[in-house]
Amino acid sequence: MSALNLDDFSDLIERPDSGVRRDAEDRRERLAVAPGTLGRLDELGEWLAAAQGAVPVKPVERAKVVLFAGDHGVAELDVSARPAGSAHLLVRAALDGASPVAVLARRVGARVRIVDAGLDCDPALLPEEVVRHRVRRGSGRIDIEDALTLEEAETAVRLGMAVADEEADSGTDLVVLGDLSVGGTTAAATLIAALCGTDASVVTGRGGAHIDDLAWMRKCAAVRDALRRARPVLGDQLELLAAAGGADLAAMTGFLLQCAVRRTPVILDGVVSAACALVAQRAAFRAPDWWLAGHASGEPAQAKALDRMALTPVLDQGVTVGEGTGALLALPVVQAAAALAAELPVREETADAEKAGSDGADDGLDG
Repeated sequence: MSALNLDDFSDLIERPDSGVRRDAEDRRERLAVAPGTLGRLDELGEWLAAAQGAVPVKPVERAKVVLFAGDHGVAELDVSARPAGSAHLLVRAALDGASPVAVLARRVGARVRIVDAGLDCDPALLPEEVVRHRVRRGSGRIDIEDALTLEEAETAVRLGMAVADEEADSGTDLVVLGDLSVGGTTAAATLIAALCGTDASVVTGRGGAHIDDLAWMRKCAAVRDALRRARPVLGDQLELLAAAGGADLAAMTGFLLQCAVRRTPVILDGVVSAACALVAQRAAFRAPDWWLAGHASGEPAQAKALDRMALTPVLDQGVTVGEGTGALLALPVVQAAAALAAELPVREETADAEKAGSDGADDGLDG
């Protein structure tokens, strides 16, 4: 396997079609509903049209929820409300249809795919299609050791790339990206603090299942210690993911980059996907144009990462459960924006003018 340089993605990723976006904006100006009255729905429809390269925008019909799963050794420090090594229980709940993301996915007709990148459990506890790509069993305790070896980090990134290719090849037209992890928000906060040059206390939140003050203090200390190990390798994204990320975060980073290469739009969920997006942006500055921030999770690190990438959340409903739930809530909004952009009629005078122009062109051809 050849050495992977994430900086190479900068040459592979192009922005969504700006010409198509201008055409979408022009069409919006001609709609019977006055410009500005649909608020941000106009912007979302134009973003999606540019990503698709189509005006009018096409409906989102084959959305997929993709969740990367992993356990983080730092959870041993009691920085999470969930026990260390218990992420497989989140996976099982999602598979059984008993988690919020599973319920919402059924409601909106989206399929759910779960990829075990680094769960700390017996593979026999979960289906083969979930566990078959596992990079390693759990990730290292980032306050005192690397999360991954450099080789494992590369394997994880390539795993994410392969999943992105599989989704693009199967016809998935939009991805809702989330994580199923225990300790993942601690690793995410570390990555964001390192990339944004901030202190641990600025980025440390309460996690999906809120922790008490003592656990928050332990989490701050873990992020502080992990930052000391992350800052020396800021110049290399792969080394950074190995030092302070984890198998699931490295896979999500590769997934995001390859989705941008394959021109597949993505809705980001919470702080973990935001951290991976920030790492990916460092490798390829055009990549964030292919992503939407689905919702505000309340995590300070997520807010800092989204601000750095100039991404504004679609929703703010106070959802902190994670697991792709908040991002999935944004999917119907994006679908509504696409429907309005494509199906609202143009103003009558505009339609008459366009018809007259078309008739004139036909007359010229007859002559």
